[in-house]
Amino acid sequence: MNTATKLSGFALGLAAVFAGAYGIGHVAGPAAPAAETRHDTTDTDHGAAGHGDESAGGAHLPGGLLVSEQGYTLQPVTAPAGEFAFRITGPDGAPVTRYDVAHDRRMHLIVARRDLSGFRHVHPELAADGTWRVASPLAGPGVWRAFADFTPTGGEPLTLGVDVTVPGPLTARPLPAPATTATVDGYTVTLAGTPEPGRTSRLTLTVSRAGRPVTDLQPYLGAYGHLVALRQGDLAYLHVHPEGTPDDGRTPAGPAVMFAAEVPSAGAYRLYLDFRHGDAMHTAEFTVLAGAQPAPAPTTAPTPDAGHGTPGHGHS
Repeated sequence: MNTATKLSGFALGLAAVFAGAYGIGHVAGPAAPAAETRHDTTDTDHGAAGHGDESAGGAHLPGGLLVSEQGYTLQPVTAPAGEFAFRITGPDGAPVTRYDVAHDRRMHLIVARRDLSGFRHVHPELAADGTWRVASPLAGPGVWRAFADFTPTGGEPLTLGVDVTVPGPLTARPLPAPATTATVDGYTVTLAGTPEPGRTSRLTLTVSRAGRPVTDLQPYLGAYGHLVALRQGDLAYLHVHPEGTPDDGRTPAGPAVMFAAEVPSAGAYRLYLDFRHGDAMHTAEFTVLAGAQPAPAPTTAPTPDAGHGTPGHGHS
């Protein structure tokens, strides 16, 4: 996987993201196109021209914001119902068929709903023609961001992203409030540490079950835990791995899993911790706030409005 943990900040475009997301692509029924890709070298959805062009913007962008980078493009393709399929095309325009193994896999596919209420991390299978296929991880209607995290043989690690729409009634869900404890499948996971923009921060996640520390976490993709962070709004992607490995002779199998990560900017982030125990995968989710937050807008007590004839009716 892309293990880079340092990301550069840029302006968020939340309103434009949600305004245009439903027109980007869709998944519906047998032989339906999975999505339409956008070549985001100039991505107005995020309110900034020249995305991905270091000569124009200086520093490198966070992962997952571009559908094309360094000549590689993520292209969802037609798939049967219940399946998600895509290709990565290379600088020559042909599907890429050779990938390096990173953390036990050649491709990591992460999907998250735009309101951050859904998350899956899966591993597709590669066909001879360069098509990756997997049982669809898109659980329910909404606009989803699909992240392909991979290293093409002879190239650098990349994370490309594209929006995919699953048709159907959608009720947007608010981001859960920040918390330092999450429960999942009978486990309690506690988060210690606060991410600080532009600085490496240590985050420690401690796993317990029924009040007892879990000290026999099972290796998963060469680690005792995997952490993905997504920034609210544009879904800038940060994927980091814990300190140490299961076979290094010094890293315990829990209860604590430590990460060193640097978030690109102040704001709200959703953290997803994948860990394996009891021969099953579990995902704990947290909302965290990084850096100073904007002060709430001042409020004015309502005053009687004679024009409406109703006491207490006011305008903001």
